[in-house]
Amino acid sequence: MGKETGFLEFSRMNNGDVAPLERIQNFEEFHTPLVPEDRRKQAARCMNCGVPFCQSAMNLSGMVVGCPLHNLIPEWNDELYKGHDEHAFNRLHKTSNFPEFTGRVCPALCEKACMCGQYGDSVTVHDNELFLVERAYEKGYIKPVIPKVRSGKTVAVVGSGPSGLAVADELNHRGHSVTVFEREDEIGGLLMYGIPNMKLDKSVIKRRRKLMEEEGVKFVTGVDVGRDKDSREILDGFDAVVLCCGSKKPRPLAAAEPGKVGGVYYAVDFLTQNTKALMKASDRSASALKKVGGYIDAAGKNVVIVGGGDTGNDCIGTVIRQGAKSVTALEMMPKPPVDRAPSNPWPEWPKTLKTDYGHEEAIAVFGSDPRVFETTVKSVTIDKKGNLKEIETVKVAFKDGKLTEVPGSEKKLKCELLLIAAGFIGCEDYTAGAFNLKLTGRGTVEPMETRHGDGSSVSLRTTRHGDGSVVSSQHGKPVSIYRAGQKLFSAGDMRRGQSLVVWAIAEGRACAKEVDEFLMGYSNL
Repeated sequence: MGKETGFLEFSRMNNGDVAPLERIQNFEEFHTPLVPEDRRKQAARCMNCGVPFCQSAMNLSGMVVGCPLHNLIPEWNDELYKGHDEHAFNRLHKTSNFPEFTGRVCPALCEKACMCGQYGDSVTVHDNELFLVERAYEKGYIKPVIPKVRSGKTVAVVGSGPSGLAVADELNHRGHSVTVFEREDEIGGLLMYGIPNMKLDKSVIKRRRKLMEEEGVKFVTGVDVGRDKDSREILDGFDAVVLCCGSKKPRPLAAAEPGKVGGVYYAVDFLTQNTKALMKASDRSASALKKVGGYIDAAGKNVVIVGGGDTGNDCIGTVIRQGAKSVTALEMMPKPPVDRAPSNPWPEWPKTLKTDYGHEEAIAVFGSDPRVFETTVKSVTIDKKGNLKEIETVKVAFKDGKLTEVPGSEKKLKCELLLIAAGFIGCEDYTAGAFNLKLTGRGTVEPMETRHGDGSSVSLRTTRHGDGSVVSSQHGKPVSIYRAGQKLFSAGDMRRGQSLVVWAIAEGRACAKEVDEFLMGYSNL
């Protein structure tokens, strides 16, 4: 603990933000970092708790708080405060493959469990992490680490999202030869095309790709395994295959289906087109985007977004930058309280109202919060050309455990663009079919070790570690939850279900260990 009284002497200070009306003129990242002197003061606030919940990944009341990667947060905060930036980064990098990603887009489960947050403001763990990794790139602490000895084993990773990249990074450093297949033209999965540029600049992903290629990882883009490339060719051509294809089957909206009604789109398709166009633009300004075209344009339109998660918020920020006439965000759940309820004490995940960057921008532009709670779309009205022109909303409430409409609560809203950000319901059907995978009721991959020879499920007594890596059988023997076939493995959202970037990385690391054990008979990962 670098400064015993740091948490008493220094108040929390976040990275700065460019003002909403200024930042919506472009798609640039808009957080401004603190100067190193102030950042070290923020690290000094870390109390070095006897039981550091920040790195625990505890499951409390069905919600996880604390870092799923079990980052050594008190250790690197201490080193950061003392000015030992390289040592601090090394402690961070020991457990976290890509802190440049999590330092930008992770919702900071660590901070919700910080002891300082029990009665005051938690430590700025998220911003401290980002400072360390960017400092490491700037000062040259991050260099290619090329294995001195190769194992002779080959691994195919299908999907280059955070879980796939983590699998590839771990197994490559172990000495295996790794090839990553990605159906898009760029690697990164949802990091690249599901998260807009102002939240995660795409140069950050390209920088990491360059490093991994220098270390020996091979990336093959524009190849859709299961369609462009036969799955049998992959299985026969590698010693192990890891599927990290995500949970990208979108949850549909009963009232309107994309492709059947003009002006109705799934949120990720909307965000993907915007990012692809932006990458062709001369710069990241909203005006440069207009000159490129070729994307779903919200300019001059009344936009309604269904879904209150991070993707819905990203859509709000994007349509505002495109020049939307209005934006309304519909959320089925009740409006959370501003402060913690007595039934939701620290260190549980705080079920409180979160006003994110997109909401702030909508308030600045339109004068009010865009969110309408306990509401969904009941029906849509189209014009003679089949394009959307109006929607009808209805209030909803849970009754006897079921979501029901509130009679007489219907309202009409002008709407020319409807974006569905209602989440995902599992991996895509063609991927599961190509590899003959057995799926759970949630559309996720069911592990091979939890099935009998006839395909029926084995009855297990489930006792998982915090990272979700081990399940105990009836006989107390650990079984793999990542192995999906004879030499087939799965990790990330495809196995776990739609989740956070930090969980995807944790999944990739744990899966890589099991793959290594399968290939070598043991693992030192």
